[in-house]
Amino acid sequence: MRAAVQHCYGPPSALESSEVGVPLPGRGEVLVRVGAASIHPGDSFIMTGKPYVVRLVFGLRRPRQGIPGRDLAGVVAEVGKDVTALRPGDEVFGWGTAGALAEYACVRAVNLAPIPANLSVVDAAAVPTSAMTALQALRDVANVRPGQTVLVTGASGGVGSFAVQIAKALGAEVTGVCSTRNLDVVRRLGADHVVDHTRTDFTRSGECYDVILDNVEAQPLAAVRRALAPAGTLIPNNGRGGRWLGPIGRILTARVLSGFTGQRLKPFTSVAKRDDLLALADLLTTGQITPLIDRTYPLDEAADALRHVAAGHTRGKVVVTV
Repeated sequence: MRAAVQHCYGPPSALESSEVGVPLPGRGEVLVRVGAASIHPGDSFIMTGKPYVVRLVFGLRRPRQGIPGRDLAGVVAEVGKDVTALRPGDEVFGWGTAGALAEYACVRAVNLAPIPANLSVVDAAAVPTSAMTALQALRDVANVRPGQTVLVTGASGGVGSFAVQIAKALGAEVTGVCSTRNLDVVRRLGADHVVDHTRTDFTRSGECYDVILDNVEAQPLAAVRRALAPAGTLIPNNGRGGRWLGPIGRILTARVLSGFTGQRLKPFTSVAKRDDLLALADLLTTGQITPLIDRTYPLDEAADALRHVAAGHTRGKVVVTV
């Protein structure tokens, strides 16, 4: 099968389009014939091995899994032992630990759900990690309730585009922060208000919000807190940072400060759950959320897809078609 293969940590040019053997599903796994796979900023961190702390999980000298990619959609080709809920021919979407940028990938059956009937394989592949992050941040961490005010930075990005829609589905009044070229896009996503960050500093506007999901973290923590209600919740959600520990320093600072203020500063790490994937499938089926696709790349151009995401200016999700 064809796959995007990485033999060492490095920039996107480290990826090679190669022929490799088709993996065999183990106990509790299924073999998926991949139709599309989406790229997440985390894929870029794993590819480069920076911040270096990621190597403690994914391999000290080289990636343990040579085929990158986490989120995918496709058709079940074969089921492993003890898999009863899925069968060959089922159209599914979900996530694995790696290996999605290939014609076939082995995935745990519990990480998959049926593709909603109103979704294409490209749209379905765009959902899992980014939409799950937005859902858990707003529903579980911030406990967003109807009538609350929610501000989302990076509102046109992968997580942000889902966050705007999910916040609306939860009944919030939503403000999206984005660049000039994306104002209309964020309005179409359902934002009640939009802020052009190239012209307006939301931390100095005088407005206060019950919840801020900061996917960009372009402003100091103290500045963002000016725009947060006295008992509001701030969720920093940008994985970038120092070359050794990434965002860990910012996370620790937020946790320490949270103990000295009525404001809740809640950095978090999303944990993929099938129940949340099913909840997202319901929102997709009812049209309450719709994936925003920036662009698609063929599998042979997976390196270009990763390069585009690493640049940090995507409008929605980037998807690799297989």
